[in-house]
Amino acid sequence: MRFLARAHQLPARFAAGAIILNSGLGKQDADKQTAAGLHGMAAGTYPFLEDMDPEEFTRLLSRAEIALGAALLIPVVPSMLAGAALTAFAGGLLGLYLKTPGLRQEGSLRPTPDGNAIAKDVWLLGIGAGLVIEELVSCPGRP
Repeated sequence: MRFLARAHQLPARFAAGAIILNSGLGKQDADKQTAAGLHGMAAGTYPFLEDMDPEEFTRLLSRAEIALGAALLIPVVPSMLAGAALTAFAGGLLGLYLKTPGLRQEGSLRPTPDGNAIAKDVWLLGIGAGLVIEELVSCPGRP
């Protein structure tokens, strides 16, 4: 595993990292209504979150986004690690998109106007998967 991001990985890492870091910072001081909305959407898709306090959920989500954004922005964090974390995070977002009623056109993967904001997060999945795949195929000793 490499301990420095390659130069060509930096633009994608910085773009995704800046967006995610900003999102996490924006949630740090979320009010009760915002926390309830975030928690409600997440719990509707991921039932294991139902019993969690909405404000605690939002604090943890904020910290996770800040940590992930920073990991992507700091080039000494291995791309395999940053990419795997980004892929998991993006997978969770796309799970919301796929399972939340009203975000997709009926019988289709195409987003509704309400679903566009989350559907666009597919680019995060592409960046994360790209980082992971590159690291897997460029490991020393692999053909």
